[in-house]
Amino acid sequence: MSSTQVFSVVAASVISAVLATVLIKFIDRLRKKDAETEAREIVARAERESANLRKEAELEIKERAIQQRAAGEKELASLRQELHERERSLDKRQDMLEQQTQHLRQQESMVEKGQRKLAARIQEQKRLQEELQQVIESEREALHQVSGLSPDEARNILLEKLDGELAQEAGNRVLRFEKEVTEKCDKLAQEKLITSMQRYAAAHTAESTTSTIDIPNDEMKGRIIGREGRNIRAFEKATGVDVIIDDTPGVVIVSAFDPVRREVARMALQKLIADGRIHPARIEEIVQETNEEIEQVVQKAGEEAMLEADVGELPPKIVRMLGRLRFRTSYSQNVLRHSIEVAFLAGMMAEEVGLDGTLARRCGLLHDIGKAADHEAEGGHPKIGADFLKRHGENPEVVHAALGHHDDIRIDHPYTVLVAAGDACSASRPGARRETLERYIKRMEELESIAQGFDGVEQAFAIQAGREVRVLAQAENTTDESAAKIGYEIAREYEKSLTYPGEIKVTVVREIRHQAIAK
Repeated sequence: MSSTQVFSVVAASVISAVLATVLIKFIDRLRKKDAETEAREIVARAERESANLRKEAELEIKERAIQQRAAGEKELASLRQELHERERSLDKRQDMLEQQTQHLRQQESMVEKGQRKLAARIQEQKRLQEELQQVIESEREALHQVSGLSPDEARNILLEKLDGELAQEAGNRVLRFEKEVTEKCDKLAQEKLITSMQRYAAAHTAESTTSTIDIPNDEMKGRIIGREGRNIRAFEKATGVDVIIDDTPGVVIVSAFDPVRREVARMALQKLIADGRIHPARIEEIVQETNEEIEQVVQKAGEEAMLEADVGELPPKIVRMLGRLRFRTSYSQNVLRHSIEVAFLAGMMAEEVGLDGTLARRCGLLHDIGKAADHEAEGGHPKIGADFLKRHGENPEVVHAALGHHDDIRIDHPYTVLVAAGDACSASRPGARRETLERYIKRMEELESIAQGFDGVEQAFAIQAGREVRVLAQAENTTDESAAKIGYEIAREYEKSLTYPGEIKVTVVREIRHQAIAK
């Protein structure tokens, strides 16, 4: 290549570089202008936005100021109203105080006037008293001169006379008050007892020592007896009862003094008759099964009695022993029903006199529990029952009621007295024990007929289950003295003619009635 060409190339390169540099600088200048323009626009826009924000903030501040001013004015108005009301209230109170002050001034004025009048009266009373004292002294001197006694001698004579009169009067008053207190106590006790008996009344049915079982036909008697009597012997041995099979058609009789064994035998024999398979092995099986059922019946009976009497929880052994009383009788009276009745009577009497009714019912329910164990222990049922209850942690009141309800020991608890009273009421109620209704009515008729057989008797009524007889005497044919004699003679005739427990009270009533008719 020639030098001219090289120079041309170098020159072209230099020119190109210069042009490129100029172009770059021009472009940079354009960019710088654009950036400045954009920056000015951004600043202008920011100034506009800040001005808008400043205006909005000023508006919001003005609105809040207006709202606060309105709230302040409202609160100020409320305070002004409250102050106004308080001011009116204070004005009213001030007026009331002024009225009260005026009233007090009036009362003070009245009191001052009353005090002046009272002082004047006191002075007048003192003057009168002094004059009276002078008169008394003069009269006393005159009496001393007339009687010839000194003041000490007269005082001693008067005191001795008063001592004698007061001693006699005190004795009369003591006797009269004792009589009144005794009558009131007897009347109150009768009312409490009668009220309790009226609130509770229970019927009793007497049980015998035999049970009758119906059989479908007389052929069943032979099956019960068995070959050579082996079935009946096995049955009697397993149950401990006597089976009576006689010519009476359609029945077999089971006899035993133990009601539990008799009930087991009755139920077992009914099962055997219904089953039809009667042989020694089957008899033992049925008797054992029936014994288990009776134990369940005993437990249920004890629980029912506990719930019925409302005595709270009882230990399981006591409940079981209580249930056995269902099959026990005393003078043909069911002991469990008797115990429940005594529980209610004792509880009601306790409530009447202000004692614990629940504790009294508990004492009454368990007082005869010893009768359930008579065949297992020696001694009377009160001691047996008390020992049994004590072993099982019963209260001292309950133990003492079981031990002393027949008055065999000294009474330490009032509940024992209530149980004894309930026991006597339950046992003496008509139809409760051995005496049947027919015999009871017959005895009442005998009491009335004996009384009516005396001269001067108009009518006679047996009351209180035969423990009292009310006799109405003929007023025109008797006097008060002869009426008293009639009562005495009737009582002596009862002693000669009748046999009865306890006492019979004969009350003779004689009255005269006058009638007049206005037409």
